[in-house]
Amino acid sequence: MVSTFPHPASVDLSRVRLAIRSLQPQLVEWRRRLHQKPELGFQEKLTSEFISSQLQAWGIEHQTGIAQTGIVATITGTKPRTTQSPVPSPDSRVLAIRADMDALPIQELNQVSYCSQHDGVMHACGHDGHTAIALGTAYYLQQHRQDFAGTIKIIFQPAEEGPGGAKPMIEAGVLKNPDVDAIIGLHLWNNLPVGTVGVRSGALMAAVELFDCTIVGKGGHGAIPHQTVDSVVVAAQIVTALQTIVARNVNPLDSAVVTVGALHAGTTHNVIADTATLKGTVRYFNPAFQGFFAQRIEQIISGICQSHGAEYDFQYRSLYPPVINDHSMAELVRSVAEEIVETPVGVVPECQTMGGEDMSFFLQEVPGCYFFLGSANPDKDLAYPHHHPRFDFDETALAMGVEIFVRCVEQFL
Repeated sequence: MVSTFPHPASVDLSRVRLAIRSLQPQLVEWRRRLHQKPELGFQEKLTSEFISSQLQAWGIEHQTGIAQTGIVATITGTKPRTTQSPVPSPDSRVLAIRADMDALPIQELNQVSYCSQHDGVMHACGHDGHTAIALGTAYYLQQHRQDFAGTIKIIFQPAEEGPGGAKPMIEAGVLKNPDVDAIIGLHLWNNLPVGTVGVRSGALMAAVELFDCTIVGKGGHGAIPHQTVDSVVVAAQIVTALQTIVARNVNPLDSAVVTVGALHAGTTHNVIADTATLKGTVRYFNPAFQGFFAQRIEQIISGICQSHGAEYDFQYRSLYPPVINDHSMAELVRSVAEEIVETPVGVVPECQTMGGEDMSFFLQEVPGCYFFLGSANPDKDLAYPHHHPRFDFDETALAMGVEIFVRCVEQFL
């Protein structure tokens, strides 16, 4: 497939690669420093202070304190406008790069020199790497502003793991003044080997919705059930019936998940429980399902409770919409990745996951592409899954991430 974003002839690709690879030791140092000082969502004060100090040292204009701890850096290219550019008015275009920077409430079990120094908090999803890649991209672009026209906004976002920092950053105006034309972002991905890239048009990650339900029955003696309304029996029927939603109410060509992740009831062997609580999550790719699962789940709960004479309290929350990539921006990332990857696997075009991401809110506002950067290396024991207490990744992916971002900038602008 011919790229719609060919590299400008003036860009020396070998020079770009050598300059970025020379940053690898610094990228590793930044990443490990961040890894040692992990912070939960909207608490990333040390992280933000470090990012700001680096940007200030490099002379990069930036705003701090956005959505509490977020940062936006702005870099403007100095390359003269050319009428041969593949996109019109390149000196007025704005491309955003997004990196999340929060950690998880997990006690790290890795025995490494850069292990987390904060008890019960760990970078177990690669956000320390995302931040290091964004810093490396900012540094490189500031030093090579002559290679591009237009403006780059680098968004350091808090609280991706929850409750979500993308939406409050958007509400604070990070996509305005100047207005962003498109956005890109990446996720280090231990489901792919290091040196590969997963990118696709359309749905990449799923919507995330949560539900809580309390079944209210009538407790009593385990040997005299006819005097009770058994909340455990009601809850068990609900758990089973909820699985019919995907099996019988969703088109088999669509993907969706309804998972009950917690069921709590009762205290001992011979007491029928008054109440039972259910907690679960819903995932789907198709935006047309918005609102459907909340209605259908409550219908099933209501019907089963009514048949047993139980009552219920039902709460449903929509956290993140699905991550939907723009076709043109996905093609831009794919074309760049195909030039960069050196492994036999190369670019994985149909990489998807039912995991969720609040990058989706940015993609609802402007065209963009979110993609996976392979980071697993079993030979180095670096293949534990995300959110595992021994999660870590092959740091050679860091320079590759910077190179993809930089080349996307030079092509887009």
